[in-house]
Amino acid sequence: MAVEYEIKFKATEEALLAIDRGIAGEAAVFQMETTYYDTPSGALSARFYTLRKRLENGISVCTLKAPAQQGRREWEIPCEDILEAIPKLVALGCPADLPDLVKEGIFPICGAHFTRIAKTLSLTDGTVELALDRGILFGGGREEPFCEAEVELKDGSVALCDAFAKMLATEFSLKIEKKSKFRRALSLYKGE
Repeated sequence: MAVEYEIKFKATEEALLAIDRGIAGEAAVFQMETTYYDTPSGALSARFYTLRKRLENGISVCTLKAPAQQGRREWEIPCEDILEAIPKLVALGCPADLPDLVKEGIFPICGAHFTRIAKTLSLTDGTVELALDRGILFGGGREEPFCEAEVELKDGSVALCDAFAKMLATEFSLKIEKKSKFRRALSLYKGE
């Protein structure tokens, strides 16, 4: 299990291009297709669990995210089938109540299709990943385009990540995005 600590920013297409040009680093490009799941009663989202299957350049990865004191706990495993992934995620240490919660069944509720440009940046006291995402969120028959920049701590202190994110926001006039892709796509699904 990893603890995920990231800061997301709303961005425009122009801001993403400026960041890509302005922040040096080798870039990797990923085509992402993400599907989020819940139970008919909404048991997973009620606990702030995020169960997803993501295709990253055609490779299937199943993930469960759960709240943590700072950031989110995250377990993931390469797996083609989300139902087959559940016992494997539990074996990795994800919340033990997951199998009971999904006994009523799960179904896809929302998702996202996007392109990510990722740069791993070695800073003085650690490493962050800068992700520049552009694509479409969908749910409930609705779609919404999005552009965002994300700074994720890979190694080092939270303060390091915060300082880099603050510099990025100042230099490129970015505003914090408080909701995850899942929460925004879930709002589409719910018609909010």
